[in-house]
Amino acid sequence: MTTPTPTLKNKDNKHLTFFLNDVEYGMNILKVREIISATAITPLPNSSAFLKGVINLRGTVIPIINLRLRFGLPEVEATEETCIIVVEKILSTGKMIPTGLLVDAVSRVSNINASNIGNYASDQVNQDYIVGIAKDEAGANKILLDIDRVLRDQEPCIARAAQA
Repeated sequence: MTTPTPTLKNKDNKHLTFFLNDVEYGMNILKVREIISATAITPLPNSSAFLKGVINLRGTVIPIINLRLRFGLPEVEATEETCIIVVEKILSTGKMIPTGLLVDAVSRVSNINASNIGNYASDQVNQDYIVGIAKDEAGANKILLDIDRVLRDQEPCIARAAQA
C-alpha cells in the first residue's frame, strides 16, 4: 500500500463506517456529532437534487443531504436501517452548521491504522473527496471520505437550508 494522505495523520484512527449501495464508506469519527433514525424530511423548493430538505432536531434546523444522490447513485426507499449521520460542517465563513447525511445503514466504528490506507488513483472517478481505500482489522475494504470536501460545493445550499 502507498503512503496515506496527510489528512489521516492524526492521533485518532477511528472511523464511522456506513453503507451506500452495498459499498462501505468511512469518515473520521471526530466529524460525527450523532446518528439518528431516518425521520420525515421537509422538502425545500428550488434546492439541489441531493439536498432532500430539513429536519428539526431539538429546535435546530438541520439540512439533510442524500449521499446516494450526491454520489450519483439511484435513490431508494428508506428501510429500517436508513439513518441520518449528523456531522458538523464548518463553512468557509467559519460558521458551523450541523448537517445530516442520509445513508443506507451505519455499520460500526472501525480502527483503521494509517499503514492500512492506500491512495486511490483513477482517471475515471472524481476522487477529490476520497481520502483513500482502507482495510480494517477484519480485512474489509472501505472508501474513506473527507466529509468537508464532500459537502464543500454545497455550502450555499446548506447555509440557506439552515436558515429555513
